[in-house]
Amino acid sequence: MCLAVPMKIVQILEDRRALVKQDDLETEVDLTLIEHPRVGDYVIIHAGYAIDLLDLEEAEERLKLFRAMEDAE
Repeated sequence: MCLAVPMKIVQILEDRRALVKQDDLETEVDLTLIEHPRVGDYVIIHAGYAIDLLDLEEAEERLKLFRAMEDAE
């Protein structure tokens, strides 16, 4: 099973790419599926692609669920 992870755009790079971060994890992703991405936006990341934008409230709720799953392990 693959999970799509919410992450925050911290830097827009060349060629429709971005640096995204969540907690201690930073990675570079493809932004071609997102219209008008901006630094500070939360996006859902799957297989190296940002596949959807999230508002802050939705991102926080999803991150809370991921943390609860981590705590349960």
